[in-house]
Amino acid sequence: MGHQWSRPRLLATCATCVFNHEPTVWSALTLPPLQVTEGEPGVMWLSGLHIPESYLTALVQATCRRNGWPLDHSTLFTQVTKFQDADEVNERAGQGCFVSGLYLEGADWDTERGCLVKSKPKVLVVNLPILKVIPIEAHRLKLQNTFRTPVYTTSTRRNAMGVGLVFEADLFTTKHISHWVLQGVCLTLNSD
Repeated sequence: MGHQWSRPRLLATCATCVFNHEPTVWSALTLPPLQVTEGEPGVMWLSGLHIPESYLTALVQATCRRNGWPLDHSTLFTQVTKFQDADEVNERAGQGCFVSGLYLEGADWDTERGCLVKSKPKVLVVNLPILKVIPIEAHRLKLQNTFRTPVYTTSTRRNAMGVGLVFEADLFTTKHISHWVLQGVCLTLNSD
């Protein structure tokens, strides 16, 4: 008794695998590749990146190269937009990028006034609207009434390798910065 092939398709599939080719049956079942047709995405889901710091570093490097700025004199500036969803963004970020998937911990964001406010009772974490990240020369950055909020990978404020700080986001505030520091306000990429 030997093995008998009951299906000719199975035999053809095995034959194509032997010759190191992709079987036609498999290619019919695969999803079409998502080709990049217009450069970078309009909104970057920062949480979806394995090392989000690398993307932000590349953004700064590309902007410095384009504008002839020295890399060591450049930094990131952020603005919270009124967009809640990536589908609402219908403009390009210019020199920067739009970032989604950030969670605000220890405070709430007032979309109408565009500033940090006290969090609602029993609400520890809220979604932050889409953030615009802009590389800028450090000497041109003049911040007033702004809390440099740390952005961490997780709510434990570090990942498995002991690294957690991704960058610092600039959030407008009407209260003194010490208020938000004592509240432990931060942004995270994952809501756990």
